[in-house]
Amino acid sequence: MDGTVNGRPPGAAALATRVGSVGLHNPIMTASGTSGHGAELAEYGALDGLGAVVVKSLSVEPWPGNPAPRVHEVGAGMLNSVGLQGPGLAAWLRDDLPALHAAGARVVVSIWGRTVSDYARAAELVAAAATHATGTSSGAGAGIVALEVNVSCPNVEDRARMFAHSADATSRVMAATACGLPRWAKLSPNVPDVVEIAAGALEGGADGLTLVNTLLGLALDTESGRPVLGAGGGGLSGSAVHPVAVRAVWECRAAFPAAPIVGVGGVMTGRDAVELLQAGADAVQVGTATFRDPRAPWKVLRQLARWCDAHGTTVEGIRAQARRRAGADDAGGVGVAVAPVPATSSLKEGGRDG
Repeated sequence: MDGTVNGRPPGAAALATRVGSVGLHNPIMTASGTSGHGAELAEYGALDGLGAVVVKSLSVEPWPGNPAPRVHEVGAGMLNSVGLQGPGLAAWLRDDLPALHAAGARVVVSIWGRTVSDYARAAELVAAAATHATGTSSGAGAGIVALEVNVSCPNVEDRARMFAHSADATSRVMAATACGLPRWAKLSPNVPDVVEIAAGALEGGADGLTLVNTLLGLALDTESGRPVLGAGGGGLSGSAVHPVAVRAVWECRAAFPAAPIVGVGGVMTGRDAVELLQAGADAVQVGTATFRDPRAPWKVLRQLARWCDAHGTTVEGIRAQARRRAGADDAGGVGVAVAPVPATSSLKEGGRDG
């Protein structure tokens, strides 16, 4: 079955989805780092009309971020080097979470750290808020539905290597963040084999995968020959990254047929969202498009709904088809780490130039 009723989507139910244990009205979320720490986008659309709002990554302590300039537009996307600037979790819980709660948003809290214990403490603080243990105003923590664990951060205990570049380090972070909330590991595409890192995340207890973070990039001022961004290099996002995200989702769905997956990277239109769902994502995040048009998440959602209507299917129907292709026994199952399959089992390896 493809989830249709008499060949037509059953209204709003046509868009409903699940990311593991987290039920969502629809699969469209904001992407971390592209819509602020709070309800900044509320003036452009109803936050409770999105599947979820993923807030900018937060650490336990305030963090100043990188020197300006921090953002630079490139041909098919954007380079950013914001450097995870944030107010710290205590201030965010006090100042930003209540507005998200008042807007009816389902909130996914993105966390980061420089050590495994940093991640553990951040997860504890968010979980405490979600269970009303910290006294956040008006029970605002009730809107928190999941943690997104951003492992694209330097590990100061390992010569500043990125956690996301090591399956073992990623596994240790995910194990340390066990806190009662669903946890999605946000992984980097800047690795030889993202399936290997995903296996580490799932073995560490991740309840899902977010695929993918930005690609490493660099832009130079051709007059000075110096980097345009204040910190040197940056993360490339936008349309150029979309095929990379589609491939990562496809390969991880093939390797982990029942694992919850969130796709992110270059989603500019409803068709981009459909492509990630067809590759195997259960939900999709809209990021860089929001810088150009703050209404982008809602536009993508409307376009997705029209596509489903035109094709007589539902989001659940698309998900079920992708999981059947991958051999999942249960389209709604929770991911369990299995032995990774070689990339060549699902896609032939292309040359370095494509």
